Amino acid sequence: MKAVILSGGEGTRLRAVSGGLPKPMMPLLGTPLLERTVALLRENGFDRLCMTLHYEPEVIRRHFGSGGRFGVKIEYREETEPLGTAGAVKNCADFIGGEPILVMSGDCACDYDLAALLREHTEGVTVALAAHAEPLPYGLVVTDGAGRITGFVEKPSWERVVTDRVSTGIYALSPEALERVPAGEKYDFAKDLFPRLLAEGVPMTGRVMEGYWCDIGTPEAYYQCNLDALRGLYRLPGGDGGRRILPCRDRARLMRAVSEAMVGFGADFSDGLTVQNENGRAHLAPLPDRCALSLDGDAAAVRALETLARRLEAQAGQPPRHFDFRYFSSKIRPESTRTV
Repeated sequence: MKAVILSGGEGTRLRAVSGGLPKPMMPLLGTPLLERTVALLRENGFDRLCMTLHYEPEVIRRHFGSGGRFGVKIEYREETEPLGTAGAVKNCADFIGGEPILVMSGDCACDYDLAALLREHTEGVTVALAAHAEPLPYGLVVTDGAGRITGFVEKPSWERVVTDRVSTGIYALSPEALERVPAGEKYDFAKDLFPRLLAEGVPMTGRVMEGYWCDIGTPEAYYQCNLDALRGLYRLPGGDGGRRILPCRDRARLMRAVSEAMVGFGADFSDGLTVQNENGRAHLAPLPDRCALSLDGDAAAVRALETLARRLEAQAGQPPRHFDFRYFSSKIRPESTRTV
């Protein structure tokens, strides 16, 4: 499969930490982000890549060459003057041919299933979306209940925020959409092509992706991305990402509530939370790698402790969360999981 990587960015906002290095070549835990992008594409079955170049193109050419060292075949299209995002892809038309193509930015870190994005694409444009709690620096994408895109809001103020879904700069693009991009002219996806497609009724779909995504466009975002990779939130492509450990505030919060309720009942806190009374003995502790609590002990005691935990959670007035109580006691039944 083929993919185009937009790799011409200078990274003006990153200059304080980049030292003039092209933005896609910024190191992410010691490896250029663009190299991790190539690894992700290879893992997803994309073995023919075209990189668009503008700023310091030789830095990228020298590092990647023809791509053989990275298990792919790489071609390059260099721009003497910036052509914009859509114009840069149009400049790769001879590479693309007449088939749907995956397009992604070389300065975003993600671990998405990119093969599924292209495989499920049918016509027009499919935009990969991410939910973002602070969407102001990005382009918002408004969709209906079926995922059809009905509008865009570019880098809004809070007064104009209408959704938390933002464009990741990753697209599946059909030939009929690319045909509308003028050759040799500066033309952007967000500012030019997408509004035109909407006006002409060309199908556009938003697909919310599962996994990690980060645009490293600012020093703060760049350092946060490195921290996320260290914590396992971002599964680094290439096999060195380790195990994904999702952050979970609920485990400790719920443990605190249960512990406070059990302080007056002789609970032992030396090894997690252990209670022993007329119902028997039960031990409650958070699992280290997921949003879950383990309950071990006599059936009646375990059930009493679970009932208390659920009641305290309900009293907090929070919506249902991705929590489960996992049993290890042979006195109850073999290990099983029930999701709350």
